[in-house]
Amino acid sequence: MSWNPALDPHCPTGDEVDAIETVIVPRARDLGGFEVRRALPAPKRQMVGPFIFFDQMGPAEFLTGEGIDVRPHPHIGLSTVTYLLKGKIHHRDSLGTDQWIEPGAVNLMTAGRGITHSERADGDYRQERKDLFGIQTWMALPASHEDSGAAFEHVAKADLPVIEAEGKRVRLVLGDAYGERTSAQHPSRMFYADAMLEAGAAIPLPDDHEDRGVYVLEGSVEIGGDTFEAGRMMVFRPGDRLSLRAGPQGARLMLLGGDTLEGPRYIWWNFVASSKERIDAAKEAWREGDWEHGRFQLPPGDRAEHIPLPDR
Repeated sequence: MSWNPALDPHCPTGDEVDAIETVIVPRARDLGGFEVRRALPAPKRQMVGPFIFFDQMGPAEFLTGEGIDVRPHPHIGLSTVTYLLKGKIHHRDSLGTDQWIEPGAVNLMTAGRGITHSERADGDYRQERKDLFGIQTWMALPASHEDSGAAFEHVAKADLPVIEAEGKRVRLVLGDAYGERTSAQHPSRMFYADAMLEAGAAIPLPDDHEDRGVYVLEGSVEIGGDTFEAGRMMVFRPGDRLSLRAGPQGARLMLLGGDTLEGPRYIWWNFVASSKERIDAAKEAWREGDWEHGRFQLPPGDRAEHIPLPDR
């Protein structure tokens, strides 16, 4: 834990609010008493740096015997991070990983050419009354890493860098920012951080990353005289020095961004790729269902069922 002078803000005034390139209002979906708000991909913005998918899960409350149950399903061409604020999720994947995702920790799963995983609230935990609140993100892989092997990394909450300055506390989840770097490895230069601001506190965005965005989880922030409430994502122009100031209730923000990729990405179901042909090949491999010798295997300990390939 350290104080960092890079967190002393340069506060924008007047025309500096024009540094906002896009404001995204997430689309809400009700999954049977469990709401998901999707900010990326959006009609006006597919990615922010390598981030191509950004979902807010909850907040939701599950009664005894209820909970999230995402059956085994495949991914290609991306890395996933489920970052929780409340609750926990049991992750199993085809590498043999068996890991609970808990608040503040990082579970970075890189699909490469292909991986299968499930996400559940099971075992004794299912018999508890529980809350769930968090963010799931996908980062598209550079073309040079789309055929890489799958990988999984877990970093405990206590091992993530925490940066503090007056009225603010930032936990760096992935990448590098404010002079700190996380241990989890991703092939793109990027940053992803959880920032908590007291009322009136201001924080600058890293100005050494090409793409930068902010998602307001709780409270509100002011930029150049305009206020943005919880459930909004702002994407900013490259290179501009700017900061955000928390509203009267304070704010909790997810900061994200990084280098742009070498080209656009196709996204279909759980597949991300630089070409339609890669998507089609993954579709066929999942449809075939050759779990012993094919491209995809089911997670050990969770092979009784899987999500079938959608019709469209």
